[in-house]
Amino acid sequence: METQAAVQRTGKSQANRMNGLDLDRMRETIEALKSSPVLARFEFRARNKWIDGGENRSTIKGFYGAGAEDASRAKPFVFTNGEPPVLLGNNEGANPVEFLLHALAGCVTTTTVLHAAARGIRIESMSTELVGDIDLQGLLGLDDAVAPGYREIRIKVDIKADCSDEELDALLGYAQQHSPVCNTVCRPVPVVIERVASR
Repeated sequence: METQAAVQRTGKSQANRMNGLDLDRMRETIEALKSSPVLARFEFRARNKWIDGGENRSTIKGFYGAGAEDASRAKPFVFTNGEPPVLLGNNEGANPVEFLLHALAGCVTTTTVLHAAARGIRIESMSTELVGDIDLQGLLGLDDAVAPGYREIRIKVDIKADCSDEELDALLGYAQQHSPVCNTVCRPVPVVIERVASR
């Protein structure tokens, strides 16, 4: 299928790039998705296995997108979730709420860079600092009035680009609205947990 090939193409053009992105491929992808919106439907997956205590390990490899199962990854990405000693762990890895900050930072950054390129804005540098406030009384069930998750997440963005401050503010506002992770965190998303038989 021609539109699917346009979305999945891996060749790189060096001539027309901005912020590290191939603008020709970006346009091809957007046109392919406009002509066949079903190609925009993706399904991402993760598998997780408990190791011991607060340690567990997630593997991420396959996903469905652009009308087909992806075969570009030879090996899975492996992430170890852990806890610090104060939370009964041994610093086996960052804890899951820290991984959420990592995912949020990465998605807001990528979304900003993508939409900057689409607007013709060249980014010189960008860094973010995230802080999330959480009250563990919610996790531990000590106070039903306390939500178990983050109460607030603050993102400080240091960005330099070849545009005005007003254009940067508009870009960051647009990125916040269109970042998939930010959007997922900012609105209620149904999560279904079901018990299944061991494989």
